[in-house]
Amino acid sequence: MAFTFFFRDTHTIEHTVKYLVPEVAGRSRVRIWDAGCAYGPEPYTLAIILAENMGTFAFKNVYIDATDIDESGQFGNIISQGIYSDEELGRIPEDIMKKYFSDDGAPAGSSKLNSIILDRVKYQKHNLLSLNPVGDGYSLIICKNVLLHFQYAERIEVIKMFHKSLSPGGFFATEQTQKMPEEISNLFEQVVSDAQLFRKIG
Repeated sequence: MAFTFFFRDTHTIEHTVKYLVPEVAGRSRVRIWDAGCAYGPEPYTLAIILAENMGTFAFKNVYIDATDIDESGQFGNIISQGIYSDEELGRIPEDIMKKYFSDDGAPAGSSKLNSIILDRVKYQKHNLLSLNPVGDGYSLIICKNVLLHFQYAERIEVIKMFHKSLSPGGFFATEQTQKMPEEISNLFEQVVSDAQLFRKIG
């Protein structure tokens, strides 16, 4: 879905980062899958919050696979360029804007992400209903504003795919309105009561 903007639903993302960072400390490669990334604000928001919490050296070990079905065919170009309008960036705190964005090389009324963040996110087109994951061994899979568009049985199959793609003890985060289907509740434990953040069991 293309409806998104920077620093949307940071409550869930901040909870996720709080629990993820201690778990991946010292790892040489931290794989994350943002499934249903639209044109990039969500994975880049996640990357920025991770950068703020991990430190420069550890953050270089983060690799975010950003995927979307992308019926427009434009998301890849937008994400790789990292250029967004001032309107899309309006929710970002001023100190974060100064640290991670610049108007150098960006059209008037827009800003460009710096390479520290850009280099951590790679986009590929992907259909979740294919049930073929884009990888495995993920420490975190985040899928927000996508599952609600699927039929109930489809949601179950997609979440089962996510479970298989996570590393042991990996995290799964979804939108606040999306509850874990009872049929697969044995696959995850909820980490906090006020966010849809889960840890893989098994």
